[in-house]
Amino acid sequence: MWEKLKSLEEYFLALEEKLSDPEIIKDQQQWQKYTREHADFIDTIENYRELKKTEQEIREAKDMLREKLEEEMVLYLKEEIARLNSRKENLEETLKILLLPKDPNDEKDVIIELRAGAGGEEAALFSADLLRMYLRFAEKKQWSTEILSSHPTDIGGFKEIVLSVKGRGAYSQLKFEKGVHRVQRIPTTESSGRIHTSAATVAVLPEVDELELKINSQDLRIDTFCSTGPGGQSVNTTQSAVRITHLPTNTVVSCQDEKSQLKNRDKAMRVLRARLLDKMVSDQQREQAQERRSQVGSGDRSERIRTYNFPQNRVTDHRIGLTLHKLDQVLDGELDAIIDALIAFDRAEQLKKAN
Repeated sequence: MWEKLKSLEEYFLALEEKLSDPEIIKDQQQWQKYTREHADFIDTIENYRELKKTEQEIREAKDMLREKLEEEMVLYLKEEIARLNSRKENLEETLKILLLPKDPNDEKDVIIELRAGAGGEEAALFSADLLRMYLRFAEKKQWSTEILSSHPTDIGGFKEIVLSVKGRGAYSQLKFEKGVHRVQRIPTTESSGRIHTSAATVAVLPEVDELELKINSQDLRIDTFCSTGPGGQSVNTTQSAVRITHLPTNTVVSCQDEKSQLKNRDKAMRVLRARLLDKMVSDQQREQAQERRSQVGSGDRSERIRTYNFPQNRVTDHRIGLTLHKLDQVLDGELDAIIDALIAFDRAEQLKKAN
């Protein structure tokens, strides 16, 4: 670990020189790249420097103990060494976590795709509840959101809805939401008062810009058509809706929420890029002898990850056995307790592998 930290500090110092280089400052794209790297490493370097300082203070205190001192001073120095050793251990544990391999997508914006699963109209209503939960969570984080595509039902649910979330670290916070979310409650459509179980699937994709993933225009078939559903005459009677098919993979994305065909096309391309990158990564993983899977779940959309039980005001994350009796707060966007627990569990599992 020490050699790695020493090399990292040398690289960090070189980065700082580059950030003050007038030639690099002129090239804003390059300067921004180095600025992001600098921000990624600063916590590690600050903790490493604090660790070196703490070790120096321990050595100095031990040297003083070798001198002839009054009993009171000896006692003080022993207490100080104990305190410094405790701090040293904490800093070492922090650095072990900071040195774990980072998901390259963690700082990216995300696209969340919600789809009603088993349960008919009740599943569609649950999709709407999950959408509100993520919108409220993003609002609390001061992230920006945008609906990219939606297929609403007549009673306020969604068969499918695609949401963009923009904010620093959005993917790192939301990536564990992938999978099947199950709800247990008495549906508003149920007259006999029986508890039903229905589900919605959630996909969380890192958003990809055009520079990261080039798509050959010849591989695309773009169709336009009249929008359907709510939206008013101007939306429903003009050829504003767009369907894009990526022919090599047969990936289809459609957007119809905007009145402008150009805006719908732009949104559809954003979703298409994210889906294609997700597919490429999944294919690469399947080809590997040992597929890398997160310790808190594979991220497979068919995997049941969480249950929301309304009669008991309970939410349970099945991957880590976490149960909270505050479902109302969770659905209002209070997801931090669950997400923090998932991140901590994942880090702990990675540390086990690293040791």
